[in-house]
Amino acid sequence: MHQSNSPNPVKRNGFLNGWMREFPPPLTILVSVLCVVWIATFFIPSGAYILDETGSPIPGSFRTVPKPLSFPEHLGELPLAPVNGLYGAVDPETGQVAPFNIGPLFGSAPVFFYVLAIGGFMTVVFATGALDRGIHHLAWSFRSQGEWLIVVLCLLFGVLGSVMFWSDESLGLYALMIPLIIALGYDRMTTVAVVTVAPFAGRLASTINPFVIGIGSDKAGITLVDGLPLRLVMFCCVMAVLILYVLRYAKRVKNNPQTSISGISEEDKALAEADALPPPKLSRTDKIIVSLVAGTFSLMTFSIVPWGAILGNAKIDAYEHESINSPFAWELGWWLPELTALFCVMAIVVGAVGRLGQAETARAFLRGVGSFVGPAFLIVVARGISVLMTNTKTIDTVLHTMEGLTAGASSSVFTLVIFLVSMPLAFLVGGGSAGTALVIPVLAPLADFAGIERSLVLTAWSTAGGVMSLILPTNAILMAGLALAKVGYDQYIRFILPLVIVFIGIAVFSLLIGSLLL
Repeated sequence: MHQSNSPNPVKRNGFLNGWMREFPPPLTILVSVLCVVWIATFFIPSGAYILDETGSPIPGSFRTVPKPLSFPEHLGELPLAPVNGLYGAVDPETGQVAPFNIGPLFGSAPVFFYVLAIGGFMTVVFATGALDRGIHHLAWSFRSQGEWLIVVLCLLFGVLGSVMFWSDESLGLYALMIPLIIALGYDRMTTVAVVTVAPFAGRLASTINPFVIGIGSDKAGITLVDGLPLRLVMFCCVMAVLILYVLRYAKRVKNNPQTSISGISEEDKALAEADALPPPKLSRTDKIIVSLVAGTFSLMTFSIVPWGAILGNAKIDAYEHESINSPFAWELGWWLPELTALFCVMAIVVGAVGRLGQAETARAFLRGVGSFVGPAFLIVVARGISVLMTNTKTIDTVLHTMEGLTAGASSSVFTLVIFLVSMPLAFLVGGGSAGTALVIPVLAPLADFAGIERSLVLTAWSTAGGVMSLILPTNAILMAGLALAKVGYDQYIRFILPLVIVFIGIAVFSLLIGSLLL
């Protein structure tokens, strides 16, 4: 890596030159996008669809409406966006998001505190030293089989992404996976590929994902299994390409660390060297703590699965992420508030088992909270972008514009256009459950005029959202993951861009074939 001979290149070249030479950090990128969207909302006309009894927009009912905000109020939306992105609530009558409204929470406070709780919990765990020794044992066991571990983990997280939209939950795994992957001779980019890229790739090829496919099927008036064969084929292709790509990169880094895109720090080298020796025997306390950590993450995974929606074809709540009228007694229906409490309680339990004492447990927990504040704040800023579009009533205007682009197209062209217009829509409204509930009622009926199945529209939307989730800096979970892994967004783009191009090719080919067969 080239290094300047000057101890302070920013001063030598001037502040502006130094600023331009550095790739902006994630927060700068998100704030820049926030400002661009805020400026755009001054010029985009406000509009709204008429909603049916379920709260879904009715196709063809769009109408322009007066600007809901005065000029001074519009100016104030920018500084308030992160605040609303944290704890803004929706006024049921006006649809406006503001901190003191009485209504459903719009902000990302549950995700924010969930991330902080993970940080506190994992720091307490590492303070006991048990997990370090446990990871050392695991790395030693897989020292000659690291590639198989990557395959297994990519498949596991890919399946989770495909069937249950595994995303927020992945953030808690970075503290576990970074030392393990590095100890096996790989780098932090490999960790990002396994922990974040794999579930988003699975989400790109969602099969029975209740939060996108389930909600979208309900809004489109079709069943969960409509279009499933095509999505299964797409999932197999996407995961095969992902695993081959990650294995190729990981093997190259292991053979020559200089080829690492994210770089190998001195801390990483020391960690790899320390785990190159045989591990010490685990004590009884170590085994109990490792079991508690494994049990915590297992309970987390089990508790958030909407079993009724996946196994019983029940409806899924778009906001609370649980099955409605679930037929299964074992379904816990937990989401981020319950998971936050789980990690807080388990931090106390681990501290007690590890004999840290109440003072050291508290100090370790707060250190962890402090170290995770940065990634958590990125989530809040990203949510602020949706707040701006909501409060200026410009989301429906953009959706109406996209609706008009598909009019009169043949089946193949229509399918391709739906895929392309879904990308900017996923950026503006998000490709998750709430965005799906907004977009699919408008786009799905258009398939009837093109002579194709509505399930193909849903598959195109889901796939486009998955593609965008892999590259957009407004994807809060992606940016938080990169921050936790200490990988630059520019480094990540260098790694992911060739893979995304291949994914788009798979998606377009699959959708075009589907338009001819469905």
